[in-house]
Amino acid sequence: MQRVRGIGGFFFKAVDPKALSAWYRDALGLGVEAWGGAFFPWESLKTSDGAGTVWSPFAQDTTYFAPSEKPFMLNFVVDDLDAMLTQAKAAGAVVEDKITDDDNGRFGWLMDPEGNRIELWQPRQPSSSP
Repeated sequence: MQRVRGIGGFFFKAVDPKALSAWYRDALGLGVEAWGGAFFPWESLKTSDGAGTVWSPFAQDTTYFAPSEKPFMLNFVVDDLDAMLTQAKAAGAVVEDKITDDDNGRFGWLMDPEGNRIELWQPRQPSSSP
């Protein structure tokens, strides 16, 4: 049996794709390429132990994506959550005041200019054994 190896992309509609790509480049540092998107090699996540791609359906009536009314949410792995939230806010993002910290790491949220909710995840570094 063949099996899915990971999520290979996230594609979504935008009112102004060029402007939104530029915002992601400027606000979040995405390496937006000439074709308008970004490519994240899976090997690049190895610098943050515990990082990976999560696939998870949510209930239709979830409020987890609020205040966005979109049926999806982006999640990006970051090395320094606090610095990224500060950078995004300086670029005009609406950043939530709340940060959560759990067994998976630290999480923060913001909205892009088109109302898409973005979750930023700083994975927890594994404890070193003596």
